[in-house]
Amino acid sequence: MTPEHTRDPPSPVGGGSARRGSVEPGWGDQNSLPPAALRSATSPLQGEVGRPAWLDALAVYLKPRVLIILFLGFSAGLPLALSGSTLAIWMRESGVNLETIGLFALVGTPYAVKFAWAPLVDALDLPVLSRLLGRRRAWLVLSQLLLIAAIVFLAFCDPAASPALVAIGALCVATASATQDIVIDAFRIESLDDREQAAGMASYVAAYRIGMLASTAGALFLVTAFEAMGWGRHAAWTWGYVVMAALVVIGIATALVATEPEKSAAAEAVHATENPLTRVAKAAIGAFSEFLTRDMALIALAFVVLYKFTDAFAGAMTAPFVIDIGFSRNEYAAIVKGVGLAATLIGGFAGGFVARAFPLATSLWIGGILQAAANLSFTWLATVGTNAAALAFAITVENFTSAIGTVIFVAYLSALCRNPLHTATQYALLTALAAVGRTYLASSAGYVAAATGWPLFFAICVAVALPSFALLAWLQRRGHFREIADEAAIRNASVR
Repeated sequence: MTPEHTRDPPSPVGGGSARRGSVEPGWGDQNSLPPAALRSATSPLQGEVGRPAWLDALAVYLKPRVLIILFLGFSAGLPLALSGSTLAIWMRESGVNLETIGLFALVGTPYAVKFAWAPLVDALDLPVLSRLLGRRRAWLVLSQLLLIAAIVFLAFCDPAASPALVAIGALCVATASATQDIVIDAFRIESLDDREQAAGMASYVAAYRIGMLASTAGALFLVTAFEAMGWGRHAAWTWGYVVMAALVVIGIATALVATEPEKSAAAEAVHATENPLTRVAKAAIGAFSEFLTRDMALIALAFVVLYKFTDAFAGAMTAPFVIDIGFSRNEYAAIVKGVGLAATLIGGFAGGFVARAFPLATSLWIGGILQAAANLSFTWLATVGTNAAALAFAITVENFTSAIGTVIFVAYLSALCRNPLHTATQYALLTALAAVGRTYLASSAGYVAAATGWPLFFAICVAVALPSFALLAWLQRRGHFREIADEAAIRNASVR
């Protein structure tokens, strides 16, 4: 399964697009690139200084900047369940009715509308902190301090006595978490060069999953342990949440150890000449207007909406399907948390390797075809029936290919966000568009499944990928990815 929201979303340009994009058939002549870019446009089979590309692909994960993104991924994944599934279990154990618990899904709204305040993150410098840490790290530390405060506040609320106060606390956690997402996405895009972006996102996705695991299974085990020590249920939950708040310190330490992205210097120079209100307005308006000036911008936006639609359409019905054919929820949960998690982690790193080894367009084809074809494993499972080995195989294939597609897709989104004045705003807008397919278009999946039956439904899930393939072919034919590769080559040349 993919992360609950794209960070996401939640979420790197394929290194291949920066180094080898111009040698893909139909992308044009290498001579159009600057000399430094020519040195970077090596064969996909050969890395830098004559090493095999696969060795470079592994070594990049140990680079300090990529390791920073790894730890920030843990910090990003940690808070999501604390205002979602883990909180729902606490509330149910406290006697809160199901109707009220269902309404708590609304506290996740900040994740969907975070683009609304992303211009503030792009445009405003924080007093004292920005001067000491730089604009991106200052916002990172502030969002993490707010996150600690919000989790601790929620920890000392009582779901049985005051669900309304719990809702306020959960909303504060979600808002601080969404703000942290905004900053981490911008920091990742601006701090990693084009050849590191895919590895950074793969590391981010893996650590994000581990952070989610810590705040779901980890938090539940912790509460159980506190109760075994003789603590009351409410006290056990309270201090379980306090421990989760303490884990955010990992993110703060990472932000303090990290270095400010070089691109912040250009943004700070502009900030010095404009007042804050002007900067916020320019970030909000410029983020979208600049993107619309790109050639084929509307086609690219439609592609953003549809690329993960095949994954989302099937994912909306996967759990009901598994229960429908005779598995218990415990069997499903055990397989998803076990082999499913492992497949997601391995798939994330595989996606990073693909994005580094191949041009961006080629990587998108690989990821798109794999995640669409994976739905056929559920068509097969529907014919096999209640078979644990078959379910494990289908879940493994789905999670593995979905993770590959996610990393490569975020590579593309990151490639579109290159102006340091509003990186955060543009990325938040793009991930909001990507959520349209997951949230709204996929809402019809239940009607389709009811009308067709399970085997045909998952075959249809393969077919819904075809519009995104048509758009991908159109963008590739019209030079969209060549333009991205040329921009990356120029950036790499200027760095050298």
